[in-house]
Amino acid sequence: MAELTKIRTKNKNLFLRVAKGHFATTHSHTNYFIDVTTQKTRLSEAKAVAKELVSSYRHTTIVDTILCVDGTEVIGSCIADELTKEDFANMNAHQTIYVVSPEYTAGGQIMFRDNLVPMISGKHVLVMAASVTTGKTAQAVIDAVRYYGGIVVGVSAIFATVDSCEGYPVTSIFDPNDLENYQSYNSHNCPLCNNGHKIEALVNSFGYSKL
Repeated sequence: MAELTKIRTKNKNLFLRVAKGHFATTHSHTNYFIDVTTQKTRLSEAKAVAKELVSSYRHTTIVDTILCVDGTEVIGSCIADELTKEDFANMNAHQTIYVVSPEYTAGGQIMFRDNLVPMISGKHVLVMAASVTTGKTAQAVIDAVRYYGGIVVGVSAIFATVDSCEGYPVTSIFDPNDLENYQSYNSHNCPLCNNGHKIEALVNSFGYSKL
């Protein structure tokens, strides 16, 4: 697989690792692998992501629960910490924020156990994802929150190709404008496949597996 390169920002701890090639995700094929492993696991980078994203919610949005998908619990905890800091303009100052993750059934459906339902039902829920590309995962999470009686207030991601999902705003740090000629294709009609370019790796929220 091609070597990872960094898309940098002014903040040394805030960047995006990418590699160009031909990759298969759960819902599509793409010409970029976007690696957010360290943003999800390294505290300094998770804090940088949180500080960048939290500005969209600090002064305008009530958040009771942060629902973390794609292994973003560290980032979610950092966002909760930022949102509850003492600040006269901070709508969530001194308030407790739950940080939870969904459970998936064998059939891929999202569920919440009875002990977690009170953290969703009637609560203002911010969805935190590593990336939002096709939007299918975010849509499933939003549907689950609404099914359990939660109130979705937005979706946050490190990388996103859309600015809304199911009518809710999607806030991201990076988007396709940061990547040269970013493309995402339907897996059944992929021009890379049609032109004989072999898939280099299978990728998901955990990382990649070379083929």
